[in-house]
Amino acid sequence: MTLSAIAQEPIVEEPSSSDPFDIYSAYRRILSNENVAVPLAAILALSELVEKSRAGTMFELVEDLNKGAEALRQRSSNPIGINAGSELFIAFVTLFPHESESFVDLKTELVKQGRRYAQEALTYRDKIAALTLGFIKDDSVILTHSYSRVVMQALLLAHQRKRISVYVTEARPGGLGIRTCDALTAVGIPCTVVLDSAVAYVMDKVDIVLVGSEAVVESGGLINAMGSNQMAIIAKAANKPFYAVAESYKFHRLFPLSQYDLPTHTADILAFPRSSKRPAASVPRPSVALMKSIPTPALSRTSSTFMSELPGSTMTPEQRKRNPEVDYTRPDLISLVFSDVGILTPEGVSQYLVGMFAG
Repeated sequence: MTLSAIAQEPIVEEPSSSDPFDIYSAYRRILSNENVAVPLAAILALSELVEKSRAGTMFELVEDLNKGAEALRQRSSNPIGINAGSELFIAFVTLFPHESESFVDLKTELVKQGRRYAQEALTYRDKIAALTLGFIKDDSVILTHSYSRVVMQALLLAHQRKRISVYVTEARPGGLGIRTCDALTAVGIPCTVVLDSAVAYVMDKVDIVLVGSEAVVESGGLINAMGSNQMAIIAKAANKPFYAVAESYKFHRLFPLSQYDLPTHTADILAFPRSSKRPAASVPRPSVALMKSIPTPALSRTSSTFMSELPGSTMTPEQRKRNPEVDYTRPDLISLVFSDVGILTPEGVSQYLVGMFAG
């Protein structure tokens, strides 16, 4: 189903008034629609909370919304999108003109406005794709990262008007780059999956780098799938433009100074496993027999094939937990940000955020 068709249908079902309201269940139900991004799901879940809330004053309503947003954050390993959507909706509620005859009518209007905004926001990817098209030349080779719905929209539109080829990183450990490659190949776009560790190797062959975003922060920097930062650093060194695409509901009042300022960073990220209590001398070394049992690669076999046969050549679930899901890209590494509110420099994002939350 196309975005325009979805925009004409309700994003969410009307919640039952007889059941106790669980905001996280509502959020998960809304997010099951693949076209709804995390910030929009948070906005719609908070809209349902307004509908269910027994608050009789604006102060009580905002308090309920803050508690609801916190409940969503507590149950998510990556609350960045939830934070962006929640702060946008709560700011809207706070600044909404109180012209209704009663507080009940005001809450009804807030719910309508929240759902109306979410429906309109489904069209933002089309606007961004149209803006991006002017920066993609015919016969362009594009490097992208992982899987992004708005990047996909831009690439599909470019494919309709121009000839393009795409490299996409595999984006381990989730491997979402494979999904991107399959989707692009299905519509006839030449696409090749690139190892995450081969970004520098392929950079000389590309014309532009185009990535999505989980959030664009107040500094003008970018939070996106792990590996975006190193891609931007390499693009800068190779003098290749690094473009980010982001819907305005992903603009987030956060000012990280480093990777470790992100809300996703915890003490477990990149932590070393606890060492054994046994003295080092008592730890057995691999036996000669064990070392000889590892097969020697034949000349006809690639090193990747050989490594895939070795025990422990893929990450365990515990190892994956110790690795971050997203990283932060500094604004000086970003050429432009394409959004539904226009083509912005990183400095322009900062100015827009100040105006958006200033009322």
